[in-house]
Amino acid sequence: MKKIILPLIACLMLSFSLSAQKASLTKAYNLFFDKDFVKAKEAIDLCMQDEKLSQRAQTWLYKANIYFYLANQEYDAKRDNTYYQAMFPDAAEQAFDAFIKAKALNKNVEAYDMLSPNEGLPKLYALLLVHGVDELIAGNYETAKRILEKAVTSYEMVKPPQFPLHGELYYYYAYALEMLNDIENAAKFYHKAIADGSTNVNVYLRLIESYKKEKDQAKLKEILDAGKRTLPENPALYVSEIDYLYFIEDKAAAHQLMENIPASVFENADLLVNIANFHILDLDYTKAYELLKKANQMMPNNFVVFYNLGVCAYYLSEEDFKMANELEVKGDKSSAMIHKTKSENFLLEAQTYFERVHQTEPQDINVMYTLRSIYARLQSPKYEEMEAKIKAVEKK
Repeated sequence: MKKIILPLIACLMLSFSLSAQKASLTKAYNLFFDKDFVKAKEAIDLCMQDEKLSQRAQTWLYKANIYFYLANQEYDAKRDNTYYQAMFPDAAEQAFDAFIKAKALNKNVEAYDMLSPNEGLPKLYALLLVHGVDELIAGNYETAKRILEKAVTSYEMVKPPQFPLHGELYYYYAYALEMLNDIENAAKFYHKAIADGSTNVNVYLRLIESYKKEKDQAKLKEILDAGKRTLPENPALYVSEIDYLYFIEDKAAAHQLMENIPASVFENADLLVNIANFHILDLDYTKAYELLKKANQMMPNNFVVFYNLGVCAYYLSEEDFKMANELEVKGDKSSAMIHKTKSENFLLEAQTYFERVHQTEPQDINVMYTLRSIYARLQSPKYEEMEAKIKAVEKK
């Protein structure tokens, strides 16, 4: 008897399983209406696998709405808990594509209590922006570009948009384009960000850097002045103006600005590094060294800070060494010894900084040359090891 019952039960279970997996637009809609968007997604995904249902505009409209509200649900969860990991991170993009497909199949498609394509598409830009920025942060520039391009399309469907983004969408899209080396279009969208009311200083800084690379002095001055009008007290633009003056070789005007640096610049380690670099250009290693020390306290273990501190310490060591020799020739051996000690201390400090840099960039030949020079002056046993490393790199 058991042999008969068991196969019968197995058949019934299989039949029930197949029935439960049957594609049903009605089921998908009812789950959507009950706001159970996760189960509604499962139901509509089954419909998309059905050859006939997947050709209907209604199916795509259902999918668009289910994914749209699912994306909103995920966004709300992430807003309430920053550690929340999205289960369906691409829901907004899926909704966008589904609205487009539904409209292509039937431009008048609609369903009760659901958004039509013309209603839904313009509401997606904020959700697409969030997803696109996540991909941008992850370094997935192609994916970010694709998503942000759809966000731009959504944003521009209704003018003015329901919730203006004040240039942020255009900024991130432009940045993705720039990272993909599409400089011309990146500049276009940075300018669109400005036209959209951006107060993000990075919009101006990216354009300034771009025009500097192109050596376009007129555009560089134009965008710098525009930034100063929009953000008159911004410390980054103050430093950019100094950089511009060095770029056009007006050092007198640059030095005038450097004598009146606002306090806000000293609150930003990156800006301190930039100011220090101007002093290095002027061969004022003492002032640069002081600023870099402050930057190092604010931003410890930074590769750029270590490198520039190494440069300053190296040249300060040379200055003291030269001074020691001059004093010794004059017979002032006591003062000469003070400068010799200072020279050696600076050189040891330079060694420490460049060794930290070498740990980060072990194949940087210029750093290796500098360390070899330091080891030679200090008569360090590390000289032979560095010499061997340099020869190995030079052979490649």
